[in-house]
Amino acid sequence: MPITSAQNSKIKLVKRLRGKRGRQREARFVIDYERDLQRALRLGYDIDFILYCPDLGAQPDYAGIEAHQVEPALFTRVSYRENPTGIIAVMRSKPAKRLAQLGETDHHHVVALAGLAVPGNIGALMRSADAAGIDALILVDTALDLYNPNVIRSSTGACFLDNIYQLSGDEALAFFTSARFQIIASDIGGERTLYEVDFQPKSVIALGSEDQGLPKAWIDRADQVARIPMQGAVSDSLNVSVSGALFVYEMVRQKLAASQKG
Repeated sequence: MPITSAQNSKIKLVKRLRGKRGRQREARFVIDYERDLQRALRLGYDIDFILYCPDLGAQPDYAGIEAHQVEPALFTRVSYRENPTGIIAVMRSKPAKRLAQLGETDHHHVVALAGLAVPGNIGALMRSADAAGIDALILVDTALDLYNPNVIRSSTGACFLDNIYQLSGDEALAFFTSARFQIIASDIGGERTLYEVDFQPKSVIALGSEDQGLPKAWIDRADQVARIPMQGAVSDSLNVSVSGALFVYEMVRQKLAASQKG
């Protein structure tokens, strides 16, 4: 029989998982879209259980997975999406990767996001970094978790990759200094444009929030501070996700050019 009551324990759990505190306490999170679910499974995540609604187009085919049918009106109320696709998957979380795991790697091309608070921007930057083949993405001093539904949606599943780390500002700066990374700070007041930056083999691009910019500690410790040239009549800045994409693809362009010469 389909679940029809909002007091059902599975329904109440999904509601709790819509908040960060619930996700942390339960070590679970929710995926509402089949594409993101398939990417999470491919990247090693496990399903706890599935809620589905055939009337909304769901055709679950997960052998051995606990699945519960939900009547349409209730499913629509509990879904995060405005136009639900009929699938809600409750997934088991993975612990955040920290400094110890980062120290065991040999990354060369890295993006650090310092103090970003808008989940859509963080997700979009994860997507761009993955598309560009960036080795690692570092979330610095962020209060958001990887399993925020807007991070999942805007990253198109890139948030499930195992090359994402969460560090404090002090940890990140100390690591990049000791590992001899060139720190390239994105700042509207940069003395050169990003096209004048030499993205050396070990470089980290540091991006700050749109309202506060990059923290002063990053500007002070940067090897190069670069800006995006602005030539419009009104616009004097870009969304941080757009800025980040420009920086990472200039890094990619230089990397490809160097490989062709070699």
